[in-house]
Amino acid sequence: MSVVVLYTTEYCPYCVAARRLLDAKGVGYEDRKLEGRYDLRAEMEARSGRTSVPQIFIGDRHVGGFDDMAALERRGELDPLLEASGAI
Repeated sequence: MSVVVLYTTEYCPYCVAARRLLDAKGVGYEDRKLEGRYDLRAEMEARSGRTSVPQIFIGDRHVGGFDDMAALERRGELDPLLEASGAI
């Protein structure tokens, strides 16, 4: 299982932005696309307590959506979290 897990849909602009940010950092991630996958949507909702996408997990930590991950990046907290989890 990947250290970073994204629950996304293909064309959601926030999902695209989350993938781009992680790609720019060279971080590998598991992209669990929800289209037609009610089992994955139920899994995401159970893990996060949310119904919107993306939902982002780094290690065991639920980061939230793209705005939450971007806020971590602006505060300089994203890289240390990724490093601590072994993602980079």
